[in-house]
Amino acid sequence: MNTLKAEKRDLSVKAKKLRREGYVVGNVFGKELKDSIPVKMNKGDVAKLLKTDHKGSQIMLEIDGQPYDVLIKNIDFNTLVKGIDSIEFQALVSNEMVHSVAEVILVNHDKVAAGIVQVELPEIAYKALPAALVDHVQVDVGNMKIGDAVHVKDLDIFSNPDISIKNDPDAIVVTVTAVHNAPEPEPAAEPAAE
Repeated sequence: MNTLKAEKRDLSVKAKKLRREGYVVGNVFGKELKDSIPVKMNKGDVAKLLKTDHKGSQIMLEIDGQPYDVLIKNIDFNTLVKGIDSIEFQALVSNEMVHSVAEVILVNHDKVAAGIVQVELPEIAYKALPAALVDHVQVDVGNMKIGDAVHVKDLDIFSNPDISIKNDPDAIVVTVTAVHNAPEPEPAAEPAAE
């Protein structure tokens, strides 16, 4: 499990100012916390963490030296500056079920001989105890052919007794469809005979 260092944030200092100074702001909430904890983290540390972890990942958040077992609940990206504005964390309680998402990751994509692989459901929503949390689900598409589909009920995570899936079991996760070329131009209408 990765660790991210953070400091408690003084709410009198505007988030915009902190972002200019090289910080990402955040908030930690949880059942056992009396109040949510506003935090600030070094932008470089956050960028490094997000190379391996993402929404749905469980990490150790060290706030002023005190460790918190947290789940990354939400990441607010700013497309204008191509950076992260804020991150929300949920402090975990070992015996409390938590809602999370697992990112769908395709493997053997290059082995699909024909058709286009389409991800219909990029995340699987579920509920689990912290010990059973997963941040991604691998789907092997190597043997898929045109017309094939993988449903939620086909995933390993679906049969895990420690995880309660929130998506419809029959929802399509990945499908392979035929390549549709541009339609043939209609032949010009024959001029009517006089």
